[in-house]
Amino acid sequence: MKNILLILGHPSKNSFNNALLDAYRKGAESEGATVKTIYISDLDFDVNLSDGYKNGETMTLEDDLIKSQKLIKWADHVVIAFPNWWGSMPAITKGFIDRIFLPDFAFKHHSGKIFPEKLLKGKSLRLLVTMDTPKWWFYLIYRASLYQILKKIVFGYVGFDPIKFSTFGFMRKSTDKQRQNWIKKVMDLGKKFK
Repeated sequence: MKNILLILGHPSKNSFNNALLDAYRKGAESEGATVKTIYISDLDFDVNLSDGYKNGETMTLEDDLIKSQKLIKWADHVVIAFPNWWGSMPAITKGFIDRIFLPDFAFKHHSGKIFPEKLLKGKSLRLLVTMDTPKWWFYLIYRASLYQILKKIVFGYVGFDPIKFSTFGFMRKSTDKQRQNWIKKVMDLGKKFK
């Protein structure tokens, strides 16, 4: 049976992003999956990779980040929910990715090779993204640039495949009926482990 890791990238557990994760959890558990959750806002860590990869060294990982890495390794499928703020994800979510998707955990460089070894191969990913932009505007005008970056430069770089996106917007104008339909859609995704 599938091991599924849910990650809440919204700073608030009272967000619609968390409601989407709860719906996914209910769907997946109803089909026998084992589901665990990371609430990034509950973790104790420095979001800033202060020296980058200076001299090939990285910062010491806090206990919560070590536990998060273990959960990512454990998972067959990862679901991340976050809002699109200013064309990207919340700072805490970006900081989480910067701090844990490190060399020798997420990828490994080899001498003489241009591209790194992808250490998170064999895992699939679903991103649930809310936004206060009309969906058509995000795709037509912005060309879903955030998704291209996440698919090709971030998550694809470390081996996730396939990588799927579900877009929910625009939130400010959404009705209760639309939100309930979105919740049902995500619950159905959970039942299919997609």
